[in-house]
Amino acid sequence: MVFEPPQRLVRALGETAPHGDDWLERLPELARQAVARRELTVERVQVPGGRSSLVVLVRTADGTPAVLKLAPRRARPESERAALAHWGGRGAVRLLEPPPSSRLRSSGGAPVSGEASPSTEGVLLLERLHPDVSVRSLPEARALLEAAETLRRLWVEPPEDHTFETVAERTGRQAGAMRASAASDPEVAPLVEAALAAREELLAAPPEHRLLHGTFRQSKVLSGKRLPWLAVGPDPVVGEHAFDLARLVRDRVEDLIAQPSGAATTRRRVKRLAESLEVDRERLRGWTLFRAVESGVRARRVGRAQDAELLLEFAGWL
Repeated sequence: MVFEPPQRLVRALGETAPHGDDWLERLPELARQAVARRELTVERVQVPGGRSSLVVLVRTADGTPAVLKLAPRRARPESERAALAHWGGRGAVRLLEPPPSSRLRSSGGAPVSGEASPSTEGVLLLERLHPDVSVRSLPEARALLEAAETLRRLWVEPPEDHTFETVAERTGRQAGAMRASAASDPEVAPLVEAALAAREELLAAPPEHRLLHGTFRQSKVLSGKRLPWLAVGPDPVVGEHAFDLARLVRDRVEDLIAQPSGAATTRRRVKRLAESLEVDRERLRGWTLFRAVESGVRARRVGRAQDAELLLEFAGWL
C-alpha cells in the first residue's frame, strides 16, 4: 500500500516545518516499516486526518482493530506516549504497545536516557475508536458538557519525576513569537499586549499543577466502546485546569462569530464551563484570551487570514 499523507497534513506541516526537514518525504517509507515490523494489516489511511500526524486504521496480527499513528519529532509524539501511558486509558485512548523506558526533555526533544529505537520513536499503536464520530456530532450544549466531563478525567497528578513541558515554558516560547509579530504588525499589538499581561498575572500564582491534555477541543473527543467518549491527540503539559479548558471555550468559533449575540454567548460559555468544572472564571477568561490571541497571531503570520480574523475578533470579546 502507498501511504500518501493527506493534503491537510501536508499543508499544516508545511507551515511549521523547519528548513531542510524531510519527514514528509520519508513518511511513506516510515509507515511501511512500522506496519511490517508490527505485522499489521492496513485498512486505510484516515482522511482528512490530523494536522500533525499520519493516522492509519489497521488490524493487529490477532485481528484486533487498532490505529497506527506516526508523527514528526517536533509534534512531541514521545511526550504524547508518556501521557497516554500515565492515564492508562482513563478518559483517553489506550496504548497497545508499552512505552519505551525513555525520559524526555521538558521541550519534548530527544530522550535523555533509554532512547527509543527507530522502530518505536514517533510511532504509536493505539486502540481503535470511531475515527469519524467526534463529540462535535452532538448538539452544541451537549457536546460541551460531554467534552468537559472527558477533560475532567484527564486532570491527574503528573508522575513524580515527570519531564513534561510546563504551561510557563510553553507559553513563554509562544509569548516570544507574539512579541515579534506585534513589533512588525502594529494592528495586532493591542491584543498581544493584553494577552501577554494576562499571562504574566496568571503565572504569578497558579492554583494547581496537573497533567493537562494541552490541545483539547471537541474534535479531540471520539466515540469508543470502553467508554462513550475518549480523548485523543494530546500535546501534554503540566499546569492549571483553566489553561486546558480555555481552548474548549472557543470551539466552533466560526458559529460564534456568525451569531449576532456571539460576544454574549462567549461570556456565558466562559461562566458555564468555569462553574461546571469548578475553575475560576477570571482565570479561564484570561487563558482563553491568551490562547486565542496566540493562535490568531500565528495564523496571521503563516497566511491563514480567515482563521486569524475569526480568532482575533473572538479575542476582542474577552
